[in-house]
Amino acid sequence: MLFNSIDFIVFFPIVSLVYFLIPHKVRYLWLLAASYYFYMCWNPQYALLMLTSTCITFASGYMISRAASKGKEGRKKLWVALSFISNLAILFMFKYYYFAVININRVLEAVGLQLITPRLGILLPVGISFYTFQALSYTMDVYRNHVKVERNFLKYALFVSFFPQLVAGPIERSSNLLSQVHEKHSFDGKRVVRGLQLMLWGYFQKMVIADRAAYVVNAVYNSPEAASSSGLVVVLATVLFAFQIYCDFASYSNIAIGAAEVMGFRLMKNFDTPYFSRSVSEFWRRWHISLSTWFRDYLYIPLGGNRKGRVRKYINLMIVFLVSGLWHGASWNFVIWGGLNGLYQVVGEITAPVRTKLRARLSGGRETFSSKLLSVLTTFALTCFSWIFFRANGTGEALILIRRMFSEFNPWIFTDGTLFALGLDAADMFVLFASLLVLLLVSVAKYKGMQLRQWFSGQGLWFRYTVYLAAIFSVLIFGVYGALFDAAQFIYFQF
Repeated sequence: MLFNSIDFIVFFPIVSLVYFLIPHKVRYLWLLAASYYFYMCWNPQYALLMLTSTCITFASGYMISRAASKGKEGRKKLWVALSFISNLAILFMFKYYYFAVININRVLEAVGLQLITPRLGILLPVGISFYTFQALSYTMDVYRNHVKVERNFLKYALFVSFFPQLVAGPIERSSNLLSQVHEKHSFDGKRVVRGLQLMLWGYFQKMVIADRAAYVVNAVYNSPEAASSSGLVVVLATVLFAFQIYCDFASYSNIAIGAAEVMGFRLMKNFDTPYFSRSVSEFWRRWHISLSTWFRDYLYIPLGGNRKGRVRKYINLMIVFLVSGLWHGASWNFVIWGGLNGLYQVVGEITAPVRTKLRARLSGGRETFSSKLLSVLTTFALTCFSWIFFRANGTGEALILIRRMFSEFNPWIFTDGTLFALGLDAADMFVLFASLLVLLLVSVAKYKGMQLRQWFSGQGLWFRYTVYLAAIFSVLIFGVYGALFDAAQFIYFQF
């Protein structure tokens, strides 16, 4: 079930209404049933995988707590290891099996040995990377004594499967979400309005911006060798993809956070104006925050973080970002994308003293407007370049696009009608850039620390409802719909 589908527009109000009408002591059972139904709308049998992961991590948490009470440190480590190995093995079989077979076959072919024939007819379950990481974080948090072990299996199952953030995050921590399962949430009209506001903004990001930008991006990236894919066209498509993936993913997070807020749950912020970042490391503190902090807490720090010298820190950074790339997809272009983002940060730290001196001479210091602008634009350019590998259908096609970007310069695309041959006519192109301007204004206000929802709630009734109606009709009129009004998938569903 997609957030941007008629099914969800019917499903969510019913779930929320019943949630507040039934007694508190059974609400978690209602949400658990609704969450499993939500997930089973894709493929009922894959709900068994989520249940398996839930059982493994719940049992592991219990056994870790029991071993801790007896002072058996070795047993604690054993149960953590078993939890991670079993869950990652499931993730490997469904997400990386074919990738591994393909690469093993390449090696075998090179040395003249018999190739492996894959015999598993498996599809990637929606959201498996997200709920697996969320469940594993509970195991580690119990081991570290950051949370108490959960004794109620059904409440723990709700933590793993909570439908607003189940499929594409935010990847929640047990210290935040699991504790809220035990809270009593009363109906609060103002909180419901705030949640619906965030959901409406999410729908605008997804249906008006992301799905419209996808037409141009797909036209270029799905046909990299087409005559129309000249240098500036590739640049334009890459920049639009940067906004497409941001709006697509941030929209899911906003709808998830807003839907949870309607029912009284507080999910963590997943994006914080990432394209205003002044360095790649800052970008990753603002982009997909729940995943970035997951890798920091459960991989980077256990590897040694920055505690074992500069060289080891750089190695740890590269490991984290290579793994992050692989987490996003079983393909070498995702690994390259992750490696580039790690390399950017390593090179950035090594060259920091030189860049500081140059900035002082050329821009008058780090805090001048010109220096900030240059840093933001440079970071955005580096990020966009890495997005090429993320979006391309393969490493070879990414290299074709890069070659065309730097070898075929055609400034006339803005006047010769080329832009309107990329899937959007003049009217749709105008809507796209007008909506991007709205996004920019909202992002600037957020970057400046403005609490937009709080400010908006303080405005007059006529103003608020004028904006509500304008936003609703913008989504209804300018939203992009597929054939037979099919809802468009979210990009991160494939991960």
